[in-house]
Amino acid sequence: MSEKQKNYTGFAGHQLIGSGALEDVALKAKERLDRDESSQILIFDDETGEPIHPDFRGTREQFLEKLAKKMARAAGGSEEAEEPRRSGPGRPKLGVVSREVSLLPRHWEWLNEQPGGASVTLRKLVEEAKRASQGTDRARRSWEAAYKFMQAMAGDFPGFEEASRAFFAKSHERFDAQIQTWPKDVRNHLRKLVAIAIRDEKATAS
Repeated sequence: MSEKQKNYTGFAGHQLIGSGALEDVALKAKERLDRDESSQILIFDDETGEPIHPDFRGTREQFLEKLAKKMARAAGGSEEAEEPRRSGPGRPKLGVVSREVSLLPRHWEWLNEQPGGASVTLRKLVEEAKRASQGTDRARRSWEAAYKFMQAMAGDFPGFEEASRAFFAKSHERFDAQIQTWPKDVRNHLRKLVAIAIRDEKATAS
């Protein structure tokens, strides 16, 4: 889990249900479905823009248990791809993944000359690159999250194509004008996500 709690936002149709911790938003969504089974529920991970699809069946307790298991599986999904951790003599249990890397002979020659060999050097280079691009990556993910939400919730709205062009051109006034007639809750949440992306981009520039 990340240091800060992730934020989720739920909608019933175009109406905002709630925003906050997943459990709180999902419970509000279940309450809405229990009152009206025809409700069209969508819950989004604000950090990624991806929809979450809980199984709303069962009692409140059963629902929460299934939700916790679902999120635990999602959190541990990346570990499933790892090869078995070997514990041979002098080998730490790194849980590394073996994949093919294609380099020119001079690159391999340089890597093999480095302390620790090619694998250690490559891991160090990747970690350094990750640190150097951390701010840029965060801004890119924020823009992607905003667009994924817009596409899911407003893909069939009037003016979507023009709004998309303004979005990618980062013409904020034109974008705001294009979404002005969209349902209030959708419009306001999209503006919030775009504001986060602009903030992250400015932080990178500074």
